Amino acid sequence: MKWNSHMTSQILHGDTLRGGEAGECRRHFIPTSPVHMISSCLRHPHQRAKLKSVKEVLHFSGPDLQRLTRLPSLDVQHLLRTASSHLQGTCVCTALHLHQQKQRFPAQHQRLSLGCPVLDGLLRGGLPLDGLTELAGPSSSGKTQLALQLCLTVQFPRQHGGLEAGAVYICTEDVFPSVRLQQLMAQQRRLRTDVPGDVVERIKFGNQIFIEHVADVDTLLECVRKKVPVLLSRGVARLVVIDSVAAPFRCEFDGAASVPRARRLQALGAALRRLSCTFQSPVLCINQVTEATEEQGTAPGPQGVWDERVSPALGMTWSNQLLMRLMVSRRHPDRTLRVVFAPHLPPSSCSYTVNAEGVRGTPGTTSC
Repeated sequence: MKWNSHMTSQILHGDTLRGGEAGECRRHFIPTSPVHMISSCLRHPHQRAKLKSVKEVLHFSGPDLQRLTRLPSLDVQHLLRTASSHLQGTCVCTALHLHQQKQRFPAQHQRLSLGCPVLDGLLRGGLPLDGLTELAGPSSSGKTQLALQLCLTVQFPRQHGGLEAGAVYICTEDVFPSVRLQQLMAQQRRLRTDVPGDVVERIKFGNQIFIEHVADVDTLLECVRKKVPVLLSRGVARLVVIDSVAAPFRCEFDGAASVPRARRLQALGAALRRLSCTFQSPVLCINQVTEATEEQGTAPGPQGVWDERVSPALGMTWSNQLLMRLMVSRRHPDRTLRVVFAPHLPPSSCSYTVNAEGVRGTPGTTSC
């Protein structure tokens, strides 16, 4: 008697087989629950394959599983389908249901505030804790100002948008703007009117910003792989800022060294993503921009204006490492923060200003 689809259907529904069908079934599966079916099939082969759970069955491809268990190909295919059905279950979970399960997936809904309700509204709460965020834009557009503000915001209590920890600030081209940081620290009570004054006074902002200067790609990689994990593992820092990520690569690699540069970019991106995922800490990478060759008959726009000719540096290799890309532009006196791509945000933008207190979004300027 040959194995047929009718017998498979009976097995999957727990029906009883009769006569010769039952004998044939015992050589393949036992017609009970999926778990019993799998365990019966693997009662002896699993000792050779060292499979300890149903989930481990799906770790192997069909040929690999057949080689490990020495089962016929047909049995292996039935085994894989049954294991998949058992683990999947019968409950249909929608995207809305997952979004509403904030208690089950708290990290997916937690954000690091930018210190301004308008900017937080644009980003739906702030920076995600898991993944790389790029902030790109031309010179004097406010990238470093926003990075410094995040270094202060991360130190606030969680109920006020912070993570109750410090920040690691890695400088690759300019000296750290300590004077401007002191100005922002002195103005925190005026900027963060949503936080009680006594809470702001208790935070020692200057003691929790760890600064590192690097001059080349190798030093940057060593810093990210060895020094930064120590601070994150101890909980003294929960934000990593690189200002800027393009500078060492532009100095060290020319156009002819595209392959070595791509490999280093991938190594840096992998190391940063590992840090962010392991310690649930946002990583902000400030990037420079390049201007593409102008097409014939296209007049150049004013300096700092966002257009299609301006794009972030480092190309597609670096873009593939990112979770979210933000771009800033400046057309005096207006500045614009734009969401270029993000898995949870539509393309949108809003205007903002930079003054003595810090970076503030302009109410009523958010657009999609």
